[in-house]
Amino acid sequence: MLEVIQAGIQTTVQDAGRIGVGHLGLPRSGALDSQAMLLANRLLGNDDNAPVLEFALGLSRLRFYRDAWIALTGADFNAQIDGKSAWCGWRTAIKSGQTLTLHGPKAGMRAYLAVDGGIQVPTFMGSASTDLTSGLGGVEGRALKSGDRLALGKEHNLKHPVGAMQRLWDNQIRVLAGPHFDWLANPAQFAKSHWTLLPSSNRMGARLDGEPLSLHTPLEIGSRGVFPGVVQLPPSGKPIVLLNDAQTTGGYPIIATVIEADMWKLAQARPGQTLQFVPVSLDEARAVGERWQQYFYRLGRALGAGAPHA
Repeated sequence: MLEVIQAGIQTTVQDAGRIGVGHLGLPRSGALDSQAMLLANRLLGNDDNAPVLEFALGLSRLRFYRDAWIALTGADFNAQIDGKSAWCGWRTAIKSGQTLTLHGPKAGMRAYLAVDGGIQVPTFMGSASTDLTSGLGGVEGRALKSGDRLALGKEHNLKHPVGAMQRLWDNQIRVLAGPHFDWLANPAQFAKSHWTLLPSSNRMGARLDGEPLSLHTPLEIGSRGVFPGVVQLPPSGKPIVLLNDAQTTGGYPIIATVIEADMWKLAQARPGQTLQFVPVSLDEARAVGERWQQYFYRLGRALGAGAPHA
């Protein structure tokens, strides 16, 4: 078991999210930086979908009540175990009674903590992920608070610390053209512009500021299904990129879709940072995705976990 001594800002339980529930009006939810979550679980030999904790800024403290192995990935939160540094991107041992402190990110926005055996919470619609908008999943559908206690799965027989490659963040967000891209009055402006991430951004969407885009002809569309990564153009002309907790339908024009392999960059972008969209072909998007799949496959082999979990 682990106890939350200090919860930090919007610390939640997340996994890969709820798949196939959009027709029920439920968002996918799940870890915004899915690659960081997968890496943390692979380092510990957990199932790929084992629940983790997602931290977003702020000071957090957790006390462990069993010996455990942990993995911290994503943004480097300057973590310490009883005052001694715990490296980001590594598998690290922690003893019963010790306290893990996360001071906040040196760069980036979100960190992920996996524990050997996984964090145990009830599932809803096949997922442990917290949906803050609907108040479902995780721990009572809310962010963690001081005094919460979380059960842990069975301890793994791990022996040595190991580490893995850390990604280098950049502001280039690769996108595929959306069904309404050609309706833009100046399509080149979308990619040439530098868009600033607004403080109003959250797990529902990345809201951007910059020179407004416009359509060459007014476009009226009915409400349609949307999903994380969709870039919508509201009447303000300033794009919104839908994220994991976004609504499942929308009526704004869809001008682009962020490729899956670059969604982590939005998860790790801070308000005030600038982003630039880079159009790519479908073949290029597939090639990038395949490279990430190959990396995690090789990582699993190197750690003795075998092929990726289904």
